[in-house]
Amino acid sequence: MYNKKLNGTLMQLPRSLRTPIPMPLHTYFNLLKRGAALAAIVLLAGCTIAKPRTDDPMEKFNRKAYHFNDQIDQAVIRPVAVGYRSITNPPVRRSVGDFFTNIRMPITIANDLLQARPVRAAQGTGRFLVNLTLGVGGFFDPASQLGIPLEQTDFGITLARWGVPEGDYLVLPFVGSTTVRDVWRLPVDSYFFDPLSYYSRNHSFKDGQYYLPQVIYLVTLRARAIDAESFLASAYDPYVFLRDAYRQQRLYQLYDGNPPNDVIEQMQGSNDKSFDPDELLKEQHDWERKNDTSKPSNN
Repeated sequence: MYNKKLNGTLMQLPRSLRTPIPMPLHTYFNLLKRGAALAAIVLLAGCTIAKPRTDDPMEKFNRKAYHFNDQIDQAVIRPVAVGYRSITNPPVRRSVGDFFTNIRMPITIANDLLQARPVRAAQGTGRFLVNLTLGVGGFFDPASQLGIPLEQTDFGITLARWGVPEGDYLVLPFVGSTTVRDVWRLPVDSYFFDPLSYYSRNHSFKDGQYYLPQVIYLVTLRARAIDAESFLASAYDPYVFLRDAYRQQRLYQLYDGNPPNDVIEQMQGSNDKSFDPDELLKEQHDWERKNDTSKPSNN
């Protein structure tokens, strides 16, 4: 991005017009908003995205949290997701997924604006409105058929584009993988930009119904992940597999799917002289033979 100078012309007013004229309050606030937006663009232009990290100083805590979350998943969340899949067919699950994807689009739109990306914000707004109307409340996805792509972002990506460092990798109970930077997307996006959260806060519910939309969304996400469980089951170290997968997914999301080569090399550790891919592959194969991962897993 480049800084641009606005070329203007100064005109000398007649003396009779030099007396200050009181400014209407709404005009004053509009000028403040425009000035804040311009300042954001200038500041964002000068920011540099921090390099990704490959260390894990919180690993001891993270592994305990990962084990806790895995126990909760196996005991409660996964059985519910399996039951959900057993009573629904793929079209129904796709429609439910489309609904939650669309109803959460204001999160992306707001963060695109915070990232000074008005074109993407307009594209997201168009997709949201098309699916909300032609898609019958978002249960269908005509926007994709019309060529409006799905682009998703959040406040964690916004902070990254502003140059905020990634911070330590974290695994939090009931939350899962995140970082010191990305964890801020949970309160900010949920409170300010999520329509479901806004609706829940402004309506009276009984018997825990306040959390019902979030629970359904969680079950929907977990049901999607069942098909990918074989990848985790065949991993040499499931914790490391999820950690690296999370970091890689966030990296590609940050760079719109096209991160620079040097960033990829740093993430993969190939620029580390002590990195030996053959040794890592041998350890993986030894672990697979020991655990016989070719056996099919039971749902």
